[in-house]
Amino acid sequence: MAAVSLGLSDNARKQVAESLGPILADHYLLALKTQNFHWNVTGPNFQGLHTLFGGQYEALHAAVDEIAERIRTLGYPAPGGFAAYGKIATLTEAKGGESWSQMCEQLAADNDSLVQRCRVARELAEGLGDAESGDLMIERMDALAKAAWMLRSHVG
Repeated sequence: MAAVSLGLSDNARKQVAESLGPILADHYLLALKTQNFHWNVTGPNFQGLHTLFGGQYEALHAAVDEIAERIRTLGYPAPGGFAAYGKIATLTEAKGGESWSQMCEQLAADNDSLVQRCRVARELAEGLGDAESGDLMIERMDALAKAAWMLRSHVG
């Protein structure tokens, strides 16, 4: 494979790629959790939440691809698989049996947590001169914060 020459040091590329791995894992876990809630939500808000969860997990799956491709662009393998994600993810899986309001509360908190993780990765990337990864994290922070707001709005 040809050497990666992006105007970033090898160390900078490695540090940024390593910071994006757990964010990739958390996005994947959040997508899976959101999809699970999409399938299992019940109650008076069923249709609205089923639709909301569906849109959110589809957006998260697209983001997973973007983050993995950024790691590859930096010249490193993207982590994949449940075993690998289990070691680096910070979010937790659903326990099962959550009410619709608990689903919204959990997903809002997870989105907020991921915003904070993306903020740290953005600061690292930009500090190392990687504006592209920083921009990707800004996009993710905006989307995740909006998703959290929509979820909280359902609960009141």
